[in-house]
Amino acid sequence: MSIAKWYRDFNELIMFQHSVFSLPFIFIAMIVSADGWFGWRLLFLGIAAAVSARNFAMLVNRYLDREFDALNPRTKNRPSVDGRFSLTQMRLLILVNAIIFIAVAYVINPLAFALSIPILVILAGYSWFKRFSSMAHVVLGLCLGLAPIAGVVAVEGAVTLWSIMLAAGVTFWVAGFDLLYSLQDMEFDKKEGLFSVPSVYGSECTMLLAKIFHALAVLFWIFFTVTAGLGLFAWLAVVVSASMLIYEHRLVGRDFTKIDRAFFTVNGYLGFVYIFLIIVDRSIF
Repeated sequence: MSIAKWYRDFNELIMFQHSVFSLPFIFIAMIVSADGWFGWRLLFLGIAAAVSARNFAMLVNRYLDREFDALNPRTKNRPSVDGRFSLTQMRLLILVNAIIFIAVAYVINPLAFALSIPILVILAGYSWFKRFSSMAHVVLGLCLGLAPIAGVVAVEGAVTLWSIMLAAGVTFWVAGFDLLYSLQDMEFDKKEGLFSVPSVYGSECTMLLAKIFHALAVLFWIFFTVTAGLGLFAWLAVVVSASMLIYEHRLVGRDFTKIDRAFFTVNGYLGFVYIFLIIVDRSIF
């Protein structure tokens, strides 16, 4: 197997493009914490920590979900199912990414190192939750919500109130769009006895809960803006994000086949718009 093919298969396995959801918010926290540019060292370490943590989480998820993915028409061709990655290879990749994350946390500072293993435990927990609890969507949100906490810990070696507000916003944002995304697998989850909200409570309840979660996300982002003492462009980031979430719900509400567009495009742009406006805000105020 060529290196290029292995890389393509690995990228398909971990879906690296989904990093657009967490990366902007770890750097938002770092920018606000440093009140501007936080330095090349922390940029490199932040990327290494975020990528290795996300790789670990996705690999654990793919490893534990093999039997379900093999039965689901939407996921049966994933590299974890069709033989492109063996169980031994996946175990090794999980271990390597866990070691990288812990090592990077050790280099950052003592608090980051102390939190590294608990964070990995939380990241690994998502795949288990959906087997017995509809709270799995919130657990996934928490996994990405840890990114801003990690960002402020990297810069300050402490956890601040505003970072908790930002993290809560990210948690409900991710949980909300995961609810919408899970509508695609509602019938499959019912058949296999998985406890997603759509499979247990139906599509209408799922849509309503997603709206509530996204309203909470906006509310916590407002709290973040206030407690961090941010300026006009940070407020604009909240307004634009709220508008994008409203558009996302209209898109999905009209046609469930638009879920992929809502999930990837709208939410992907949201993170980048948010960080751009925070950069502008910290550059001016």
